[in-house]
Amino acid sequence: MEIVSPAGNREKLHYAYLFGADAAYIGIKNFSLRAKADNFNFEDHEIIKKTKPPGKKLYCACNIYFHDNDLRHLEENLEKIAAYPFDAFIISDLGALSVIKRYFPGKPLHLSTQANCINSEAAKMYRDMGFSRLILGREVNLKEIEEIRTKAGIGVEVFVHGAMCLAYSGRCFLSAYMANRSANKGDCAHACRWKYRVLEEEERTGEYFPIYEGDDYTVILSSKDLCMIDHLGELRNAGVTAIKIEGRMKSVYYVAIATRAYRKVLDSLEGMEIPGLADYKTELFKVSQREFSTGFFFDKADIETSTQTSYYRPYEFLGFIGKQVEPGLYELVVKYQIRAEDTIEYVGYDILFLQDSSFVLLDEEKKRVEKADHGKIYFIRTEAAIKEGYLIRRQKS
Repeated sequence: MEIVSPAGNREKLHYAYLFGADAAYIGIKNFSLRAKADNFNFEDHEIIKKTKPPGKKLYCACNIYFHDNDLRHLEENLEKIAAYPFDAFIISDLGALSVIKRYFPGKPLHLSTQANCINSEAAKMYRDMGFSRLILGREVNLKEIEEIRTKAGIGVEVFVHGAMCLAYSGRCFLSAYMANRSANKGDCAHACRWKYRVLEEEERTGEYFPIYEGDDYTVILSSKDLCMIDHLGELRNAGVTAIKIEGRMKSVYYVAIATRAYRKVLDSLEGMEIPGLADYKTELFKVSQREFSTGFFFDKADIETSTQTSYYRPYEFLGFIGKQVEPGLYELVVKYQIRAEDTIEYVGYDILFLQDSSFVLLDEEKKRVEKADHGKIYFIRTEAAIKEGYLIRRQKS
């Protein structure tokens, strides 16, 4: 199975590939859901060409629902989009499908999960329209996946990790109603995640949704996160072509850790010896997450119960290790303040992590400092066996 990871900007794209993704998906501004992600401009194609490694794939999420003005804008910019090294387009709107097919004949087309394909008859229809892969609606179970794959004879991709939507893959009006931000245009305000103090139905006057002891709000509308790390074998047996990680708006730390965990488990399924495999899976609990569930794959009862917690963030992401300047001395890319007295951890694409409390921070003149802040030039001296590209984190106190 192919691992498809999210990339909301160039940094995330680089780390998705570095930490084990076979493919990554990005959005072009104005044509992609997740409008609040950094996304990419039409001028970024040269940067993307340099970032994409040989043998890896890149998919363009062109998956908003288009009004006529949007389609005209799409047609006006097709030549610029063609400059990108895209291996396939992810589409939900059939009008956009028509435009993309005319301009990019023969280019693979993937149906977005936003189209909510959840049965074999719809799968056959989309296959006949020219799609080569279906990113199925998240509401299908394992048996249905196998049936769709068999009857339609088409590649299927499923989400295995990340946030789940309250509605059918974005078809929710809460955001538009409460914040004038349309989910179908990629601008969801995530109103379902907000904390509500009172919830009363008109016909049940005085009967309120319970507020749990110790809290003064409820998260009745917020679904649990999806995590299928322990069930990749079942997905493979069901005929899944690719597994997808949600999160173009999430941090580069999340992208790297989630991608690495699924890479290790998938490699293990393919017969590779992975020392400490269970530890790589445990790492998923060290990134921001809500309660985990297995979504609709086995029993929808779990996902139909809303989470009672907000995001859990046990670690702080601090930055990256840059180029080696001399033995034991590296450039330091700081994202969040690092203090000399900290105990930090280096997280690698080829190691679980290394702990370090004896490092030395240096400024751009290579003078020792007690802290390093975002936006300035720093170096780090350490005896730890680290490499360029390792992440740096700190456990929250």
